[in-house]
Amino acid sequence: MKKFAVLLVVLLAVCGAAWLTHSQAQSADEAAARVPLEKYLKAHATGNGEFIKQAFHTDAKVFSVRDGKLLQLTAAEFAQRFNGKPAEDEAQRKRWIESVKVTGNTGIGVIVLDYPTAKLTDYMTLIKVDGEWKIINKAFYAEPKAKS
Repeated sequence: MKKFAVLLVVLLAVCGAAWLTHSQAQSADEAAARVPLEKYLKAHATGNGEFIKQAFHTDAKVFSVRDGKLLQLTAAEFAQRFNGKPAEDEAQRKRWIESVKVTGNTGIGVIVLDYPTAKLTDYMTLIKVDGEWKIINKAFYAEPKAKS
């Protein structure tokens, strides 16, 4: 009976160590996957398209639906939409990373952009390539706010 108890304790310790190691690796990847999302937020805050180029993979696409039609931009086209200056109403804008979920070398990030005239929800597909996390696709929904 003592041997069984010792074996059980050893087995639980090994399983616990394996879980902890996996959990730490997962946490490190989730932290690293946040880096391009934070650069994306910085691009919006500053108007600097260079942050978009750093955050997005060169083959990335941005998707949305307007008037029932699917629209898409390349990462380069999306970066060109940033004029290098913060928006005039920047002080009233709020934005944050709502969630990040990573599995292996892929992940999903959800970002909320709460602006005076609209609330946007961005769904980012993330991929780890050559040891670096990048946004590979963005799909978003913009909900206009009622004018006060």
